[in-house]
Amino acid sequence: MGTMKEAPVLSEQVVAHSVSGDDRVSARTLVTIRWIAIAGQLATLLTVKTLLGFDLWLAPAMAATAASVAVNLFASRSLARQPFLSDRDAFLYLGYDMVQLASLLGLTGGLENPYAVLMLAPLTVAASTLAREAVTLLTGLAIVCFSILALVAMPLPWPEGPATLPLLYRIGIWAALTLAAVFIAGYVFQVAESSRRLSTALSASQLTLARAQKASAVGALAAAAAHELGSPLGTIAVVAKELARDIPADSGWAEDVALLQSQVARCRDILAELSRRPDDTSGREPEVPLTALIDTTAAPYRRAGIDLIIEAINEPEDGAPKVREFPEMVHGLGNILQNAMQFARKTVTVTLDWTPPGVTVSVQDDGPGFPPALLPRLGEPYVSGRSSAVRETQGNMGLGVFIAQTMLERSGAILSYGNAKNGGAIVVVHWKSPGFTV
Repeated sequence: MGTMKEAPVLSEQVVAHSVSGDDRVSARTLVTIRWIAIAGQLATLLTVKTLLGFDLWLAPAMAATAASVAVNLFASRSLARQPFLSDRDAFLYLGYDMVQLASLLGLTGGLENPYAVLMLAPLTVAASTLAREAVTLLTGLAIVCFSILALVAMPLPWPEGPATLPLLYRIGIWAALTLAAVFIAGYVFQVAESSRRLSTALSASQLTLARAQKASAVGALAAAAAHELGSPLGTIAVVAKELARDIPADSGWAEDVALLQSQVARCRDILAELSRRPDDTSGREPEVPLTALIDTTAAPYRRAGIDLIIEAINEPEDGAPKVREFPEMVHGLGNILQNAMQFARKTVTVTLDWTPPGVTVSVQDDGPGFPPALLPRLGEPYVSGRSSAVRETQGNMGLGVFIAQTMLERSGAILSYGNAKNGGAIVVVHWKSPGFTV
């Protein structure tokens, strides 16, 4: 007897959390960074005061650093109940860090202090993790702080006496830091946003695959259950047969034994059916002709007035090989056929080319075709030929082609996109792996 093992399936809850994109900032990370900043501030203040002999306003500066210690202790106690911060909370923490550092700079020379460049650190952290609104507000806060420091700040207490930089040079420092804040915030945010979008799109495709894997796992468990139940059911069948032989035909028990035998036979038929279809819980055979698979996959997306034509060329003499219904392949082809049906005017043509090696599936519609500017980017996340208004109305995220390509590539396919000479979009899917055909 074999043991039933549940197939590993990706957790939908984990994937769904990554898709949502909320609470991206780790509170522990911010707390650790702030402790490092506090240690650096204390070391710098004490070094400049004791070793270099600068006459600092040490008490107010130490008070500003002590405020950071209090804030960090409060944040550390909040870690247990809130390990990840919302954009609002992270914005407040990073905004405090910026204001606290600006107050220290105001007591130690303002923009003439070389450490003024550290004002860009909280902004960089925000641009790499927070939403656009929070990054914009923090960029504005940084510019306000730079402007105040340029106008109102205690001079650096040099041991040889106060040294004042020319006004033009101080304006240059302000302009450089302001431009750096805008550039760094914009550049880092765009890079991080692209990475987040790609991660979200991949998570969405993983969620789709996880659901298909769960269905496949149910089928595998059903087959294992059928195998495990075969022996006891066989024993029941043998006992029922012996009872039928020993009980007289005119006995009151004969009808019950006959019913028992018929139900045992029915159970054996059901278990045999489950054993033959371990990977399919929907009632379809796991190995089917590719034409039938495409016809079935396209069925939910058919529209009135749109004809679906399936053609096969270079088919082997002994008939087209059957293919295995991989969940990735079914979902990917379904996405492509759905798009073709939506944009077609009258006809969608699917051509199956069995020219070795492998097989090629071409899906062509007679619609407007792909926008030429989008062709090089098709297959990337958040790319759509629909207008922004249509995408907002229909909830279209521009992930359909990306998910379809990701799913089909998992089954070993290579995809290409183009437009026909007479109009309409063409998507070509080619499998060259021998494992595709059966």
